[in-house]
Amino acid sequence: MNRTRRTRKVVPFLGLLALLAGGAPRQAVGANDWIELGPAPITNGGYTGRLSCVVASPTDPDKYYVGGADGGVWKTLDGGVSWIPLTDHLPICTIGALALDPLDDDIVYAGSGEANYANHSVYGLGIYKTTDGGDTWEILAADTFSGRTFAQIAVSPTDRNVLYAAVGYAGGFPARVAAKGHPDGGAGVGVFKSTDAGQTWTPLTTGIPTLAATDLVVDPTDGDRVYAAIGHIFGDASNGLYRSVDGGASFTKLTSILPTTNVGRVSLAVAQSNPNRLYAIFVNRSDANGGGASTRGVFRSDNGGDTWVDVSPGNFQATYGWYLSTVTIRPTDPDTFFLGGLEMLRGTAAGQSYANRTPPHVDLHGFAWDASGRLLVADDGGLHRTSDLGNSWQSLNVGLGVIQFYAGLSVHPTNRDFLLAGFQDNGSCIRTGDLEWVNRVGGDGGYTSLSPFNPNIMLAEYQGTGNLFRSTNGGTSFSFSGSGINTGDRNCFLPPHAFDPQTSGRMLYATHRIYQSVNNGASWSAISGDLTGGSPAAVRALAIAPSDAQTVYAATNDGRVLVSRDGGRNFSLKLTDRPGWQRVTREIAVDPLDDGTAVLATAWFGVDQVQATFDHGDTWVTLDGDLPDVPVNCVAVHNDGADRFIFAGTDAGVYVTADDGGTWTLFGLRMPHSPVMDLVVDLVQGRLVASTQGRGAWHMPLPKVVCGAVTKFKVRCSSSGTLKAVIRSNLVEGTIVSVSNNGERVREVMLDESGAGKTKWRDQTGPHEVCLDECALCQTAECP
Repeated sequence: MNRTRRTRKVVPFLGLLALLAGGAPRQAVGANDWIELGPAPITNGGYTGRLSCVVASPTDPDKYYVGGADGGVWKTLDGGVSWIPLTDHLPICTIGALALDPLDDDIVYAGSGEANYANHSVYGLGIYKTTDGGDTWEILAADTFSGRTFAQIAVSPTDRNVLYAAVGYAGGFPARVAAKGHPDGGAGVGVFKSTDAGQTWTPLTTGIPTLAATDLVVDPTDGDRVYAAIGHIFGDASNGLYRSVDGGASFTKLTSILPTTNVGRVSLAVAQSNPNRLYAIFVNRSDANGGGASTRGVFRSDNGGDTWVDVSPGNFQATYGWYLSTVTIRPTDPDTFFLGGLEMLRGTAAGQSYANRTPPHVDLHGFAWDASGRLLVADDGGLHRTSDLGNSWQSLNVGLGVIQFYAGLSVHPTNRDFLLAGFQDNGSCIRTGDLEWVNRVGGDGGYTSLSPFNPNIMLAEYQGTGNLFRSTNGGTSFSFSGSGINTGDRNCFLPPHAFDPQTSGRMLYATHRIYQSVNNGASWSAISGDLTGGSPAAVRALAIAPSDAQTVYAATNDGRVLVSRDGGRNFSLKLTDRPGWQRVTREIAVDPLDDGTAVLATAWFGVDQVQATFDHGDTWVTLDGDLPDVPVNCVAVHNDGADRFIFAGTDAGVYVTADDGGTWTLFGLRMPHSPVMDLVVDLVQGRLVASTQGRGAWHMPLPKVVCGAVTKFKVRCSSSGTLKAVIRSNLVEGTIVSVSNNGERVREVMLDESGAGKTKWRDQTGPHEVCLDECALCQTAECP
């Protein structure tokens, strides 16, 4: 049951995608392009997905850039009326920090990797830089920063070639799980400096620890005066504020009355109108499970950090200060500032008075002030703006497609437009057409399921055990449906559930054990024991075999894979010690025609990322073949009776194999490089639907052969006995065709981006008839 580690080069796709960084002009959608399904935004509320950062032009009041946590960099030139995605083609869409050149707002630095420390705060692959407002990009310092995250990038106000960066680890509980095993995920963190406009970087270590840096600011009048926050979220005696007056050559820890024990994340801001004024947020350290990180204190300095006064307003971060901590100061008034956490507080009179001015969506991550003096807030619901210091708000999310899906998307058997899915901090929503979705259940939307016998019956959930809701009217309304589920059961944040494809009304639901319903989820009863190795583990993936519902596969977040042959009552342990995400996944897919054949994904670097069993889990084989070494988050299997297609949803797009992993091909074009979290084969509509952790949902037609698009089929045999067949066509990339030799020895050929493919047989003799089987197109050849 031990896993085999590989020595393949990690992140080989980085070099390939770097070739695209010089520019990928937007073009009309082609036949082999993924089509976006939204949402952008959720129509009832105007929300979109999490933004980690925002910057605004200092001269143009309508020009902003935002960073999606996993949605890439976007730009608006009309004050948020419309948005342009800029980085879909770059290696990964996770963005943690943005910075503008002080003299040219078309020069943008984007730090990939989100330093907000959640399980879904994913690793980055370097710094992206554009000098033309996002039309073209270059990738900088990938070798220096890959696998880690950016909390802040700052450009010196006096020398535009000098930059500073606050770098941390990818987040999660357990620590660094969001690095997904990246080999550089544990490399250097802290404060870094560049003197050549971001080309190369040096760690700053004199007087400052090499721990996660959670914030950084530069004096607006003195580029050598740098303040850095060290805030290892689990606590460290070295956490706190540090100041350099010599451009980072050395630092001194600032003390005065600032906390020195039980300190976690730290944030700070410096006033543009008075550089001696600073505000800082100190958070209590987090425990190992993400609890306890309440506000420790808010402090003000009036002399550049020499001394501080306590201006604490109480706790505004709940227990999530490791995730929610940001502060900004009004550019024209150093006595007015804003604190961001679960809620937003406006401080006035230099911290003597506070008022709650939370925008329409909670969970704040970044602030900026536009050239008109309006405050911009990046939060878990997108971008919000106020022109009156928080008394009223505008949502600026139309067209901003950065929703983060969780696994568990459902399709409708007859309505092509209808999709049901759960979103990070934006509930469970139903697609009604184009990019429009409506919210139906709140909280963190999780797994969904839709009855194959009556599509008016569907279930959705929010985080935690037993928080199930059911609709019997096609999604118009939902009511509680968790009766019989023990709310004390352990969960993987969003428990998986599924309808039995063969028995009307029967469902399964997984905590650390399996529950069954026989009345479409109206009530439940436990039918299995604990599938995990013990607390705090739970089941993160559940799959019922379409051809035999008594066969059930499960995976747990403590690394187990189990199989039941009696409908989920009793399970046999088949694999252990598998790495992966701690939350809900679709990492298991069962062949629709063979209950003993299942495919398993692993969202981790450097391991067997796709495996399969052909005997109900008794033995497993690796299907990685030439698949790039990137985490595979989900899998899907399409078997039409003649061919089996396996799809792998990775951190770098969707791949497909038609020969059980011998060869893999990137499936379709223009899929943004946001982690693919779910894949659903929609046979009725003839498409594959994919959802991502930061760029919404997409779909593509399943591969099929249109014989009229075949422009050439040629067969010849060489003097050495090598029989070769060549296909030329206008078919889309990824189309699979069958080529037979004398009615047998069939080869599956996957067509490339130009619609071409070939296959060959060696050591052939005598006459041969080679056929493109789908089209009954045959050619003969004589071999010596």
